[in-house]
Amino acid sequence: MSLAHHHPVPVYRIESRDPLLGHLLPTQQRKTLFGNCSLAVAVAVKSVDDPTRQQVRVVHVPTGEVIFETKPAPLN
Repeated sequence: MSLAHHHPVPVYRIESRDPLLGHLLPTQQRKTLFGNCSLAVAVAVKSVDDPTRQQVRVVHVPTGEVIFETKPAPLN
């Protein structure tokens, strides 16, 4: 009996007002969807130069819920 491989449906999207960088992102960034929440968060943090100064978030597409977000530190 063979076991079927189940691939998660990609339901997490990375969004940012700042440019996203990095080799982990597909070339069409607007269509960057992930099936794994943890992977989406890790890629999001690595996709901006400084997550303490740039906003990046991961959104659960079916609900629109923001499940992770960095917020820039206030300027002194």
